Amino acid sequence: MRLLHTSDWHLGRTLHGVDLLDHQAAALDHLVDVVRAERVDALLVAGDVYDRAIPPVEAVTLLSDALARLSELTTVVLTSGNHDSATRLGFGAALMRERVRLRTRLATLAEPVEVADGLVYGLPYLDPDLTRGDLASADDEGGTPVLPARSHEAVTSAAMRRVRADLAGRRAGVRRAVVMAHAFVVGGQPSESERDIRVGGVDQVPAGVFAGMDYVALGHLHGPQGLSGVDGTVLRYSGSPLAYSFSEQHHTKSSVLVDLSGAEPVTELVPAPVPRRLADVTGTLDQLLGAGGETHVDDWVRVTVTDAARPSELFRRVRERFPHALVVQHVPADSAARITASRVVTAAADPLEVVDAFVRRVTGTAPTPAEVAVLRRAYEDVADAERSA
Repeated sequence: MRLLHTSDWHLGRTLHGVDLLDHQAAALDHLVDVVRAERVDALLVAGDVYDRAIPPVEAVTLLSDALARLSELTTVVLTSGNHDSATRLGFGAALMRERVRLRTRLATLAEPVEVADGLVYGLPYLDPDLTRGDLASADDEGGTPVLPARSHEAVTSAAMRRVRADLAGRRAGVRRAVVMAHAFVVGGQPSESERDIRVGGVDQVPAGVFAGMDYVALGHLHGPQGLSGVDGTVLRYSGSPLAYSFSEQHHTKSSVLVDLSGAEPVTELVPAPVPRRLADVTGTLDQLLGAGGETHVDDWVRVTVTDAARPSELFRRVRERFPHALVVQHVPADSAARITASRVVTAAADPLEVVDAFVRRVTGTAPTPAEVAVLRRAYEDVADAERSA
């Protein structure tokens, strides 16, 4: 059984206001080419197909076109992630062509997709608050349903018990078992662009929850990475096909080619196309307008200007040098030294003192009397509005 594992397409997402749909279309074209060249038995998409519950029409059209092309070449198995609306993504699942298999409902998580001589189980994203009731088990003597604890570990464990029960009844003749899951597994390295999924302060699932599977195709974390499993279980995040934050600028975006035909799973990362590099550029404005910025003029950049005083027409001058600048900020090089002491901001802090400290840190100087008057008036207007609400 040969699989191609991908996830976190986030169709419809923007990057600091830049529309990424054309780049996402190119990433899907690349996946079609890989599926065709590698003759895989199935493409696994482990959640966050869309970037939000109600995706833009263009993103829906892009997915429809991609699925039509991919299903001509292989079986496609998609699960829903925390960014997706499981109901909307799964709409029409019963009407889909045989080679497009959506796994967005709890009722089908223990109904595997048969692929070559193996089985693929697709777990939709399991929000503890929304799924505990449906994942309850009749474990006590009276047969009363017992709710899983309010945690991702508990609901994922409950789902995996159903998977193992189904697998036990089918194991004869089944060489390989694969599960797809959209979760934060212990040991994974996050980036800045994944939505927080903590419930009750808990978000992580131990890798041992998936013991007994041959391969676990994970989604949610955007950096490609492997995790330590139990009893030979191989767990991998494919990562997102594009970088969705500057924290991902050093990722090598990829999909995972998985070969399960031998005694042990063999994985190979297939690099994804890079539409434009992301980079941080830091220095004085003169340095950045000179040789210091030369190698990044075609990149998406986050520019940090370190002059002691904010240069005039900063944004215009930076954008002329870096036409693809996404973030432009002024942070004086010695601003930290001007802050004699840091403190934790609490609800008891005086808002005007907090704003004063913020202005000093960003600009390197105290706000002028005129600026203080503007800030005070703004604060008082907000306070009045809250009192009258």
